[in-house]
Amino acid sequence: MPLEVIRKYGKRVGYNEMEMEELKEGGHRIRHINALARASQVFTIQFQVVSAVHCNTGYAVGDKFILDVDGNIISKLNPKRLCVYLVSQMMVPVALINERLSEGLSPGEIHFMQYIRCPDAGVQCLGYGQVMARVAVIERRGKE
Repeated sequence: MPLEVIRKYGKRVGYNEMEMEELKEGGHRIRHINALARASQVFTIQFQVVSAVHCNTGYAVGDKFILDVDGNIISKLNPKRLCVYLVSQMMVPVALINERLSEGLSPGEIHFMQYIRCPDAGVQCLGYGQVMARVAVIERRGKE
């Protein structure tokens, strides 16, 4: 199974034979690809807005952003408008979750970056608005 997962991954992203061999160096990438392949069948990553004040994009409390474990935003499950300032803040928590998955740890138990906020300081601090969201790893229904 693990070699088949690696082969499928390489084909999906367009690696040539030399790149497939280079992928094996260090072992950490193979472990990571295999772990995320398993986790992708079980988990999604969710950012839910818990605070929104004067947001130019229109985000409101309760809005959700759904990503797969690879960090891809699943467009049909997200708000139509995506704000680069808020979405860019998702990178660190997604990387932390990926690291935990890669090491066989519980993905939802990250210590840092459980919340993100857009970098806008809000009108009181010479900005415009402010949005904060909480990250969660959601176990999907129908897992094996």
